[in-house]
Amino acid sequence: MKAMLLERLCDLSEHHQPLTLTELPVPVPGEYEILLRVLACGVCHTELDEIEGRTPPPRLPIIPGHQVVGDVAAVGNRVNTLKIGDRVGVAWIFSACGQCKFCLSGNENLCPAFAATGRDAHGGYAQYMTVGESFAYPIPEQFSDVQAAPLLCAGAIGYRSLRLTGLKDGQRLGLTGFGASAHLVLMMARQQYPNTEVYVFARSPEERAFAREMGAVWAGETTERAPHKLDSIIDTTPAWQPIVEALANLEAGGRLVINAIRKEGDKRSLLDLDYPLHLWREKEIKSVANITRRDVMEFLSLAAEMDLKPEIQVFPLEQANQALIELKTGKIRGAKVLQID
Repeated sequence: MKAMLLERLCDLSEHHQPLTLTELPVPVPGEYEILLRVLACGVCHTELDEIEGRTPPPRLPIIPGHQVVGDVAAVGNRVNTLKIGDRVGVAWIFSACGQCKFCLSGNENLCPAFAATGRDAHGGYAQYMTVGESFAYPIPEQFSDVQAAPLLCAGAIGYRSLRLTGLKDGQRLGLTGFGASAHLVLMMARQQYPNTEVYVFARSPEERAFAREMGAVWAGETTERAPHKLDSIIDTTPAWQPIVEALANLEAGGRLVINAIRKEGDKRSLLDLDYPLHLWREKEIKSVANITRRDVMEFLSLAAEMDLKPEIQVFPLEQANQALIELKTGKIRGAKVLQID
């Protein structure tokens, strides 16, 4: 099979070809696993974090990609819920122990043995991959392969982030950064909370224009102050400074939800917090750690009910490096997806 392989960590601002197109043997599924013929795989900022070493794979080489849509091509001898020909998706959660207090309470995203697709195990930047049947999810028929791929991470983790805000209809929501996840959150919020106004902070004029086009009542620079204080803000940026700016825009008693696996740049920027401006009056900061299987299943059902179809840019597998560079340099409009031939 063809696969885009990460063989060494590098700074993407210096190396424009971090992945190598390689031929590898088709993997063989274990007794509880399925073999997927990959049809599409979303491109996520977390792949940049892997390549640049902020959340490095425990071993190299590795095949990245954790927003995977494919057809079941083969099944292990103990698989009993899926059959050959089923179309399923694979998300960031590749496996968990199933026995710790977090797994037993449905919070396997916090499991100490949590394994991530495309980081701890080979992912979907390839023609085939294997995964446990318990971590594969049926894809609603109304979504094409490339439409479904971003739903598995950008959508599912956006869904978790929105739920963690505790937002009520009529309150004001802020989105800092406007990429794959944030544009799906805006679509969700407009349907779930029809009386809620959404304010967007983004670094580029194109992203701000896209946000207004999608229904944001206001869009400004990351450093700007919104015309009103915001009850909840979801940060999806790769940097630290937007957190400080978001806290300044937060209403008393409001909550900032940070939707990021890692942050780039200088951590000292958080030391620039001005307590009365940024944290006083019972403001809260909550991080998002991975996703659970329940998040993925609930969101796919909700997306089908809402007919929530992301804005996408499609690339062939061989152009995965180009898609990653565009993501790194801020050339973003919705989600980037690899279509596997």
